[in-house]
Amino acid sequence: MTKTPQRLLTLAQLSNSVGDGAYYTTSALYFTQVVGLAPARVGLGLTIGWAVGSLAGLPLGRLADRHGPRGTAVLLALATGLAVASFTLVRGFLPFVLAACAYAAAQSGLAAARQALLAGLVPAGDRTGLLARLQSTLNAGLAVGAALGGLALHAGTRSAYLAVFVVDAVSFLVCALLLVGLPRVAPVPARPRGALGVLRDRPYTVVALLNTVLLLRLPLLSLVLPLWITERTGAPAWLVSALFVLNTAAVTLFQVRAARGVTGLGSASRALRHSGWVMCAACAVFALSAGASAWVAAGVLVVGAVLQVAAEMGQSAGSWQLSFDLAPADRVGEYQGLFGTGVTVARTLGPLVLTTLLLQWGTPGWLLLGGLILAASYAMGPAARWAAAGREGEAGVLGDGRPAPVSRPSQAS
Repeated sequence: MTKTPQRLLTLAQLSNSVGDGAYYTTSALYFTQVVGLAPARVGLGLTIGWAVGSLAGLPLGRLADRHGPRGTAVLLALATGLAVASFTLVRGFLPFVLAACAYAAAQSGLAAARQALLAGLVPAGDRTGLLARLQSTLNAGLAVGAALGGLALHAGTRSAYLAVFVVDAVSFLVCALLLVGLPRVAPVPARPRGALGVLRDRPYTVVALLNTVLLLRLPLLSLVLPLWITERTGAPAWLVSALFVLNTAAVTLFQVRAARGVTGLGSASRALRHSGWVMCAACAVFALSAGASAWVAAGVLVVGAVLQVAAEMGQSAGSWQLSFDLAPADRVGEYQGLFGTGVTVARTLGPLVLTTLLLQWGTPGWLLLGGLILAASYAMGPAARWAAAGREGEAGVLGDGRPAPVSRPSQAS
């Protein structure tokens, strides 16, 4: 792949993430303080939205396979921008739920289509490295967007909040324009697959479910640790922001390095096992902060956060590799649509599961979470080998470090 497509993919990721960073920072307060929705209703509406999004990713990914991932990604980027813009017109709960469903469905489909586009443009052995660079770009963009959102929070006016939504909507328009500049990846012909499609591939479905367990870490930084710090430790509340900055900076600086050795099924499975041990250690360290004095708790929490982000980077690299290597070359969008539901499911159910497990159970809950993630990380290896054995001779899985054939981009732009 030439440098120009790499640059366009990176710029598209950066555009998205700057807008999303501003949106994530301000949206909750906009919906409660400006629109006037009760916090519980905002939470319910977002849960419904992401539940719909998790169901939409698979059929939209299949659409990308059949009609071409570039055009599908462009349309879904535009749809996401329109959904963001529609939030500015929300005046009640039902319109909010409808807008949230449209936003989550478009986001989930866009993620699947972009993965299919990347698979069509990038040789198999280079995908994880590029995804690591895109993840670094994502975190850098989120940090910039969060700073812009902070300006809106400081102003505290309706106009400032609306400006954030305009910025986010425009960011998806820019993303669509950048994606148009990529080479066209030819659609793949449909083949008989049965009514359930990818769900009939039981080994891959098991891998996707195990990955969902690993993704239970997602609500830790945004929800559980802030509550844990303020309710169960003596650490200062500003440490929440410091841990977020630490995580974002670490991923931005070190994700590419963490993914460098992940080139096939064997190295991906090893990375996942190693990340499972590191995440288990992080959970044990976090548990030690309970009841500690302010500065002792702060030091323990920083150590736990360092372990957590190290586990996150290893888990991401291993999961990316498996998600592509185990997918047939002519159904990458559909398979990525299923694999991507792990993010939405973890973000939808994770807050309820983790607040109950960690805030109510305390140390036993932390140890149980660490053990669960460690078990899932070890189970990924056998599950991946099971999936690979069922795909011998098909495009996409040829063994550790051996590039598989991919759909080649056409010359049309």
